Amino acid sequence: MPSGYNVRSRVRERNSVLSRPEFMSLNHQPSRGGGGGGRGGGGSGTSESRGSSRRLGQIKHQTSQQSEEPTESGSKDRRESNKMPEEDCMQLNPSFKGIAMNSLLAIDICLSKRMGVCAYTSSSWGGCRSMVALLALTGHGITWIIGTIICLTRSNTLAGQEVLVNLLLALLLDVLTVSGVQRLVKRRGPWEMTPGFLDCIAMDVYSFPAAHASRAAMVSKFLLSHLVLAVPLRILLVLWAFLVGMSRVVLGRHHLTDMVCGFALGLLHFSLMETVWLSSSTCQTLISISTLSWSPFS
Repeated sequence: MPSGYNVRSRVRERNSVLSRPEFMSLNHQPSRGGGGGGRGGGGSGTSESRGSSRRLGQIKHQTSQQSEEPTESGSKDRRESNKMPEEDCMQLNPSFKGIAMNSLLAIDICLSKRMGVCAYTSSSWGGCRSMVALLALTGHGITWIIGTIICLTRSNTLAGQEVLVNLLLALLLDVLTVSGVQRLVKRRGPWEMTPGFLDCIAMDVYSFPAAHASRAAMVSKFLLSHLVLAVPLRILLVLWAFLVGMSRVVLGRHHLTDMVCGFALGLLHFSLMETVWLSSSTCQTLISISTLSWSPFS
């Protein structure tokens, strides 16, 4: 019958941490001396310890590989997150030019919204909206093109027909150029409004540049250069061009910068038309072709 001491020692060895297989290399020490039995026992202990050490090495290697993989992926994610896109960098560190442009655009939008006093009938000057819209209609492209064609059909002098044909070509050039620039820029007005029927026909859908301002500046400069007018009429013509441009800002259709750029574009159209001015004979040929009375062998 085993004694109580031996039973306790066996329980202690069974519960000992060092008796587990993964800690056998720490628990068993190879015997250096002794008889054959000792050497045999030492050899078996050494083989067990080597096997357990190999298993421990494999486990550590696998654990290190698994721990390295997420570490590498995490470091890559951190490096990618630290790389900010160019847009964010430009927004966080804007240049002086960018700050100036953004400030001017903000001032332009603020002033344009404040000047849109006739944008809606419920605005502060909503009762004058119909009168301002009528003033803007006098600078519409459709109005000027139809009026020029009517005057051309009623004109009987070669000089008058020459001026009217060149004016008609200048109006067509203005409409096409402004609509092309508007399609490229696609800037919306200060107030969200649906373009009217005449605006869609004249392709005046977007805000930049202001088509009415461009047309008014070009027409006023054209008439001042090719018509003999008294001084009061010349002043009224310049005032009319300015009020037509301002009417679109008051109606909430354009910004102030759209109006200014429209005036500059209108003067550019006038200079271009003066450069390629059509002679009287060319104008008569165009009139004959348009009226189907042109005979090339006459």
